[in-house]
Amino acid sequence: MPKFNKILDAGNVEQGYVNVVIEMSSGSTNKIEWRRENGLFELDRVKPQIFAKPTNYGFVPRTIDEDGDELDALVITEQPLPTGVYLEGRIVGVMKFEDNNEIDDKIIVVPKDDLGYVNEMRSLSDIPKTLVDAITHHFTHYKDFKQAGLTHVKGYGDIDEAQQVIRESIQRWNDAHKKD
Repeated sequence: MPKFNKILDAGNVEQGYVNVVIEMSSGSTNKIEWRRENGLFELDRVKPQIFAKPTNYGFVPRTIDEDGDELDALVITEQPLPTGVYLEGRIVGVMKFEDNNEIDDKIIVVPKDDLGYVNEMRSLSDIPKTLVDAITHHFTHYKDFKQAGLTHVKGYGDIDEAQQVIRESIQRWNDAHKKD
């Protein structure tokens, strides 16, 4: 049984890198959730194809975001990554996000050692506008079948802002695990 939060840490955040464990592949309609309490991935639900993920989706180990879960990460790659794979990603920014009035930011990364076109992405301005638009549209509407208007993309932040979000999430993790 994987114990990502025991094996991995958040990564070398000050140098611009973060570890990410993949929950869902780009293009997937499967909503897969990491269950910290039992160390397993769970298929939570299957969504219609219109809600396919525009990027890989995962979490940063040993972090807790303001919503109480591990800090989310969007991983841009040319090919989908399978559930359970982890990687060291280069931080390129953060999507400021609210889900049902809770802050639920998403760190945006690319693989550290990608030798393809993704390697050229060093900041948010390097990400194609069509991909940023697809990410914004997806996260604005992916809960519309439940109830429209639950999610809001509040904007995007640069690498420094992403690092600050990660630092705060690491601190929440450390505060919650002081007795461990």
